[in-house]
Amino acid sequence: MEGAATILKRSQSALVAVAVGLVVAGLCLFVFSLDATWVAAASVVATAVAMTLLSGRASEKAADVLAVDADPTGSLFSPLAREVFEHFPDPLMLLDSSDRVLFVNPPMRAIVGTATERKYVSSILRTPNVLAALAHTARSGESGSVEFTFHVPVERTYRAYTMRAGTDPMVTALLLHDLTAMKRNEQMRVDFVANASHELRTPLAAVTGFIETLKGHAKDDTPAREKFLDIMSVEAGRMRRLIDDLLSLSRVELNEHVPPSGEVALESVARQAVTALSPLARAENIMIEIASAPDLPAVTGERDELIQLFQNLIHNAIKYGKQGGHVWVNLALSPGPSARGTDAFVAVSIRDDGEGIPPDAVPRLTERFYRVDVKRSREKGGTGLGLAIVKHIANRHHGRLQIESRAGEGSTFTVYLPVSRAPLLAPAAAAAK
Repeated sequence: MEGAATILKRSQSALVAVAVGLVVAGLCLFVFSLDATWVAAASVVATAVAMTLLSGRASEKAADVLAVDADPTGSLFSPLAREVFEHFPDPLMLLDSSDRVLFVNPPMRAIVGTATERKYVSSILRTPNVLAALAHTARSGESGSVEFTFHVPVERTYRAYTMRAGTDPMVTALLLHDLTAMKRNEQMRVDFVANASHELRTPLAAVTGFIETLKGHAKDDTPAREKFLDIMSVEAGRMRRLIDDLLSLSRVELNEHVPPSGEVALESVARQAVTALSPLARAENIMIEIASAPDLPAVTGERDELIQLFQNLIHNAIKYGKQGGHVWVNLALSPGPSARGTDAFVAVSIRDDGEGIPPDAVPRLTERFYRVDVKRSREKGGTGLGLAIVKHIANRHHGRLQIESRAGEGSTFTVYLPVSRAPLLAPAAAAAK
């Protein structure tokens, strides 16, 4: 009889363990049905739990009681299953029939804190709609999901998935999926469309108004016609620049995840950018000076994108620098985190002697359509997208952009690009190749 009772008890434990494994597997399949990695992870979990039952390492009844007291999940899944649960990238929590916490993995502990096991879930997770979803699932057995937001210390949005398995004992699982990045991207797209439509609407309205005027009472007024046509040309040019920058930004973002493979000498790139902008600098009576360290190593990059990057930065320095002032372009080797050559960077800094940028505006300079002075930017022909393009090009090249500015002392924009691991071919060798 005692042997039969032991077998029965082990069978019940087996059913509970399999149920817990299927809970987690089902949650993963429910949330990540299109991701083969999560499907595989769910299968591993279910297998790991089943292995607990086949290991043959069950203790005597007294030892089992002690193990349950020391670790409430010890009778539910094996060390292997626990290890798999611990390495789940998304927050996971398991509850018993009295709403006490059986298990939380590290991502969940980062949300609800430590020392949570055997506590009531309502004492560690104070989110009414999530608690209501857990209560409904525990009571009815119906799986559910609910979206919620933590506002402190940093605003984060999650979707909570709930599922119940087993009847004696009953286990309820809570899995959280972080939606913060997706929500931010959605908001960025909304802001982007709103800003782009606004930026295009203003010059389009101006052009339309002048056309109607020229078709009406000003059609025979030669001085007015010439004036209006000049303004229309300026507004059309503004729309063209905006569309060009929008297309450029889209191309850069589309390829941002693809690392470049070419070898580029940054000194020639910087000099080409300066040459292209020399007429604009002469018109503003601004002198551009270039200084480069000798034997500067090459970087891995896309030449055309890097030319655009430096043209944007130098153009900004000319536009917002002091009339009759200077723009300094300096290229130097900068050490990386360690002394090894592969961790070194080529630093290209563009400095102007303008009025500087307010400190609170500096972190926002790379946002799309952000301008410190909207009126001045439009008068100078700016679209508000130049520094956003610079940021994305730097990201694609595994570099970084640093901005320093002081009121009345000008601004310095420095781009750090990692040194290429392959040697740059000499011009003759490259031509022969």
